[in-house]
Amino acid sequence: MKYIICLAHEPWLDVPTRTQQLMTRMKNVRILFFEPAGGKKDRSWKAAGRQVRPNITVYTLPPVSTMDERMGIFFRSGQDRQAKFIARKVDKHRARQALLWVTSPVYVHLLDRLSYDTLVYDCDRDWSQYPDHWESTLTRAAVVVFAASAALREVLLADNPNVATLPNGVHHSLFSQHSPSADQLLPEIRGPLFCWAGTIHADLDLSPLLYAAAEQPDWTFLLLGPVDKANRFLGRVRRMSNVLLLGSCPLMEVPDYLYRSHVCIDLLRLHAPNTGVIPNRLYEYMSTGKPIVSMLRPEQVEPFPDVVYAAHDPEEFVRMCQQALDEDYTWVSGRRRGYGAGAAWSARAEQVAQILESGGLL
Repeated sequence: MKYIICLAHEPWLDVPTRTQQLMTRMKNVRILFFEPAGGKKDRSWKAAGRQVRPNITVYTLPPVSTMDERMGIFFRSGQDRQAKFIARKVDKHRARQALLWVTSPVYVHLLDRLSYDTLVYDCDRDWSQYPDHWESTLTRAAVVVFAASAALREVLLADNPNVATLPNGVHHSLFSQHSPSADQLLPEIRGPLFCWAGTIHADLDLSPLLYAAAEQPDWTFLLLGPVDKANRFLGRVRRMSNVLLLGSCPLMEVPDYLYRSHVCIDLLRLHAPNTGVIPNRLYEYMSTGKPIVSMLRPEQVEPFPDVVYAAHDPEEFVRMCQQALDEDYTWVSGRRRGYGAGAAWSARAEQVAQILESGGLL
């Protein structure tokens, strides 16, 4: 049977990442999923592999002491250590005819140290924090490259003509079902409810939400997801009675909160590069059919202008929220659901399979 050796830049999580969503939908293959160590003192690499699916085994890579090439022998010894670890696991599974699936330029130094048939690079973000030649080398070595946005694809085309756009996706069947229990959530809230569902990163700009909450005290804003305590807006958030900081909740409960809400909102990260990558969150919102208000950068163009209300400053954010509340929900919700269905991870995985199979790679 064909094997995929997946070098992931994120660990295997309860809330599936893009890589997990794609790997779990690959058919007729066995997958050895290598996740990064949690830190220099992480000893998880000494544990046995975790069987997370009948065909997927997860291993934690040994940590490296440095990612600075200038550190010479220390850098090379870390790369050798990881390559030998991967090779031992590959030999253990007798993973011959393996496709190497790489998701980050940090693994470029392993390419010449590993044995594999074919290399695929899946790029889902900007990697400018690493030396440019890392990604260029990885892209040139790959037989096929996937890019999560048209903007990323344009950058990668400079090093490889075989770049396919593969946007993010959604667990559509989960987010497209309205559970009766959703109507019972937050019974104390009587007025309009606006919901953000996603990580509250340190640089997430909450100023439009705070402005709207002050301007419209009858509106309630729900922040659902893990919270980075370094976010500078959290103090103001906690002082506002109509902003609820709920924190993390199980993935299976997120759709209920979205259906309980009247409008879903999408905010900006202040320091994230504008790569044009559409977050999974937006497809989750669209799968519910609910109205969506999205903050955009000054130069940014809304990719779904027919179903998303776009705002560029706090004042416009309030106006768009009011328009979202006033919309004829029955008229446009079906179109949103259609966009969500088209972005189902099953469809994304099928696109990947077709490309790989047509090239004789799987």
